[in-house]
Parts: sequence; C-alpha cells; structure tokens
Amino acid sequence: MTSPNPEPPLSPTTLQCTPRRASAASDHRVQRAHYSPPWANTSIIGIAGSSGSGKTSLSHAIIRELNLPWVVIMSMDSFYRPLMPEQSAAAFSNEYDFDAPEAIDFDNLVEKLRQVKSGQKANIPLYSFEKHARLDRTTTIYSPHVMILEGIFALHDERVLDLLDLKIFAEADADLCLSRRLLRDVRERGRDIEGCVKQWFRFVKPNFHKFVEPQRHIADIIVPRGIENKVAISMVTDRIHKTLAQKSRLHQVELKRLGKVSEDDPLSANVSILHHTNQIRGINTLLSRPDLDREDFIFYFDRLTAILIEKACDIGLTFKPCRISTPVPNETYRGFALDGEVSAVVILRGGSCLETGLKRVIPDCRTGRMLIQTNFRTGEPELHFYKLALDIAEHGCVFLLDPQMSSGGAALMAVRVLLDHGVSEERIVFVVYMAGKMGLRRLMSVFPEIRVVVCRIVEDLERRWVEQRYLGC
Repeated sequence: MTSPNPEPPLSPTTLQCTPRRASAASDHRVQRAHYSPPWANTSIIGIAGSSGSGKTSLSHAIIRELNLPWVVIMSMDSFYRPLMPEQSAAAFSNEYDFDAPEAIDFDNLVEKLRQVKSGQKANIPLYSFEKHARLDRTTTIYSPHVMILEGIFALHDERVLDLLDLKIFAEADADLCLSRRLLRDVRERGRDIEGCVKQWFRFVKPNFHKFVEPQRHIADIIVPRGIENKVAISMVTDRIHKTLAQKSRLHQVELKRLGKVSEDDPLSANVSILHHTNQIRGINTLLSRPDLDREDFIFYFDRLTAILIEKACDIGLTFKPCRISTPVPNETYRGFALDGEVSAVVILRGGSCLETGLKRVIPDCRTGRMLIQTNFRTGEPELHFYKLALDIAEHGCVFLLDPQMSSGGAALMAVRVLLDHGVSEERIVFVVYMAGKMGLRRLMSVFPEIRVVVCRIVEDLERRWVEQRYLGC
C-alpha cells in the first residue's frame, strides 16, 4: 500500500530546528568577558601534626568559630595508595608502614586540590581502614569558600604548599598522641591494642621525627594544646574572615566592571525575544494588573510559560529521523525523534514558577535544583544548595529556569555551576519571563554561546515581583 501523497525524503538540514550557534556568537567569542565565581581561588588551609595530635578536632573547632556554610574538611587519609595483595596482607598484620610519605598518592591529592582551587568539581576517593582499601564510591567537593586539608603530611609536598593560603602545625605531647590513637583505632577502626602499639613504635614514632616534625618549621602558626588554645583558633578565623571579605569586595567590583563593559554592546543574536502577538500582549496585560486574583495569575502565567518552553524547545532540541508503524495496516510514517536527553535546572525559589509549564510541554523532563540567594549585606549572589543529575554533562540540552533577571548575578553563577559540571555552553538554554538589558548583556558577554529565551525586556534592576504573585509570599 502506497500513500497517495508520498513524503519528500528527509533532508539533513531538518534534523535540527535551528543552528547551534548564531553567527553573532562566534563574533563575540573573541570578546568574551572574564568572570570568576565567588568560590574561585578557594582559600585552602593545611593542618599537619603527629597522628593523634588533634588535627581533626582543631579543624572542627575552626569551622565552628568561622560559622560559615561554605567550609569543608578534606582528610589526607582519603589518598592512601591502593595496596597490592602482599601489601594488604602486611597491613592486616600491622606490618605495613602507613606513616611514610610513600603511602600517600600525592599526585592525585594535588590534582584534586587544584580542581577545588580553580572552582571546579572534585571527586574525592573514600578509604576504608577496616578493609585497607579504597571504596568504589567517591564524595564530591564543589564551591567551598574555605577548605581545610588535614593530615600528617599536609605540609610535606612542595606542590601542596604552593596551593595553601595558611599553614598550621598541631602540636601535642607524645603520650597524649599515643592514647588518642589507641582509643581511635580500637573504637573506630576495629584494631587490637597490641597491633596499635606495635605500629606506634615500629612506624609512627620514628617517622614522626623523620618526616612529620620537620613540617613544624614550615608552618605559619603552631597550635599547642589543640582545641583548648582559643587564642590560636581566634587568630586563624580572623585571618580567614578578612580574606573572604576581600574576595567578596573583588567579586562585587568584577560584577560592576562587567556591567560597564557590556552596557554599550548590542543584544546578542542568541537572545530570542518571544514574538508579541495579540494573545501574548493580552496575557502580559493581565499579569501586570495588581488586582488580578492569584488563581488567575497562576493560570495565565502557566500558559505563557508553556509558550516560552515551546520556543526554547525550537531553539535547543535536536532530532534524528525515525520510522514508525501507524494504526493503518502496512502504513509507516517517516518522522523525527528526540536526539539526546533534555533536562532542566530550576533556580530556587523563583524558578519553580516555571515548572508547571515545563511539565505541560515535556512531562518526563528530569529536573535539578539550585538555591542562589543574594546576601543582603554585600549584594553578592551566593550558592547555598545544588542538586544535579549525575549524567547532566551527557544531556543534549539543559534548560535553566528563572522567572525574572535584573543584574544577572544569579544567572552568571548558575551557568558557571553547569559548566563546572561538564555541560557544554552551547547546550544551555536560559528561559526567563522578564529580563533587564544590562543583565542580559552582562550574561551574554561572559557566556556568548548559551541561548536565552525571554518574553519581556524590562527596566534594569526591576524588583522581583513575579514569584511573590505566583507563590503568594
């Protein structure tokens, strides 16, 4: 059975709705503005000292005194080298030397420190002392403003020292160190007292004098008595607070510089403004009325959001040819199927206003979250939380959702997070209901290859009112 109107052959040019990049994007690539997120150039503190000297307790005391949400501790214990079978057998017999520098994978450690220092995501290995082996899973460190590296060799390697902003040596009496080590290894690591004492006198004590104690002369601050030394802890935290305050001021200066650099630039060709038909104008008129009931506001905003998402799909999605069987016997249809997975990332809390419209267009769309809020003291956007798909770097298109953008600070930070997690710039489509020209120019000057879909261009720095009307708070 043949169709009375044969379909034309599929053309390769129809596999994608629009070109991946507009020509203007390639022109802007030369003029790409520089932007560093607040977590770039992370402040890294190294704390070294004998086994049992209280390094971990001192690290937690510093964190408590700092009272900041963006501080993490990374233990050098995670970087013990994987053991060969004969080495593993010696470890279970308490005859393997874990207290020599050769037991640490410094190359891997330096690589992870450099990733954190430059603001990238770092996957940190996990080590099991009960099994004397690395676990199959890892933990992720991303976007800390301060990271504390603690371990007996935290100040040993020259490459590590070059990355540290502050070097601390925790000092404690040898008898106290031995008693702490005994309690820790017996309670937490399943060791017996005899094996612990054997390791102490055979490996720990001689290696302390040979490798650990020399780090004392490299340290900026020597902290005796551990967490009891309140003066030393206060000195460390004051230094860190001053460093973070300076970084915050530099970040604000950089945001202002971006605004001045981009204020005269024409709007990028990668910014698509929704065509204002009579229907779109009518919906915008209703949404702008202060006396519109919240239920009606939600209805019409969801309707407009669906139109924005459809426009984003036209721009960002790619398709491949396929052939399917139709309900008509022996009749097939040559069409297109989505090529690659599409997902969305919601900038909380406002981005949740766009989710209903998203689900109407793409019901099975996987959705991630970012919580970015502006610090009312400094005016600086801060990343408080993020949850992204583990395979987001492999997705064909990622929608970034926010109902309103003014200065562009949150959008810059959100795009930077996606890039740090492996998403290609040209695969990001930023969907926004209202945006100021300054924010759009600032965003596109830094990331010229992303695409933006916007309904309305408004005055710069217009207050955020859409989410208040939609969410009712």
